Amino acid sequence: MQTVDKAAVKAFLLDLQDRICCAIEAQDGQASFEQDEWQREQGGGGRSRVMRGGAVFEQGGVNFSHVFGTQMPASATAHRPELAGRSFEAMGVSLVIHPNNPYVPTSHANVRFFIAEKEGEAPVWWFGGGFDLTPFYPFEEDCQHWHDTAKALCQPFGDNVYADHKAWCDKYFYLPHRNETRGVGGLFFDDLNEWGFEKSFAYMQAVGNGYIDAYLPIVEKRHTLPFGEREREFQLYRRGRYVEFNLVYDRGTLFGLQSGGRTESILMSMPPLARWEYSYQPEADSAEAKLYQDYLKPRTW
Repeated sequence: MQTVDKAAVKAFLLDLQDRICCAIEAQDGQASFEQDEWQREQGGGGRSRVMRGGAVFEQGGVNFSHVFGTQMPASATAHRPELAGRSFEAMGVSLVIHPNNPYVPTSHANVRFFIAEKEGEAPVWWFGGGFDLTPFYPFEEDCQHWHDTAKALCQPFGDNVYADHKAWCDKYFYLPHRNETRGVGGLFFDDLNEWGFEKSFAYMQAVGNGYIDAYLPIVEKRHTLPFGEREREFQLYRRGRYVEFNLVYDRGTLFGLQSGGRTESILMSMPPLARWEYSYQPEADSAEAKLYQDYLKPRTW
């Protein structure tokens, strides 16, 4: 039986947060992350880091949390009823980056580890995570790079891993009430334990480390492109979809709120500005229409 090394997972996550924040700050060149350490009354805590008003990034949050308690919240036991009555620990890094320039996509990444324990019984544990890209004015080559990076990091873990976790991402980041995907997807996985601890942990690390490789080349290529009020208004409109998904469907948001997590840290994924417009329709054959026609549906990359 493999040993579950919680300390190694926590050390990786803390280091991942540091490295991602350094890379984002270096790309921005102006703003820096402000750290807010917090404690959870029921057990655990974390460190939230938020960047605002940067040269490249309007707002970004990179959170680490490690929370524990005597009972799993309802969002976690809904699909795993055998966990009821077990104590739990949950740790992870979660981030959302909202750029200034509408030609630079919003991005999200998350890697996490859960373990539920009960005296006299074997622990139940799993890894989860992924990353996804939400462009407003997509470039085919950028989306291809994003998925090529995902495909490459998955390959050492099995021939079907990318296809399976890409499909899971398309299904998860989907807004049924809008009949559209949130963006162009990426990777998503949850409840991963069938590979054993070492391989599962290695895959979670690969996904966490792969985010910067996937995202920053796109930022570097697009952040100086000129844009006007039309593009900005569309960016704010599409950010509204991000809010809709996170508040209605996102399991991480629901878990955080139901487990008594820190509300400010949970909702740091929200954009600083967003808007809604009644019955909006993009102009035919416009760049805005191209997003809906070609990108907001699952496709092969």
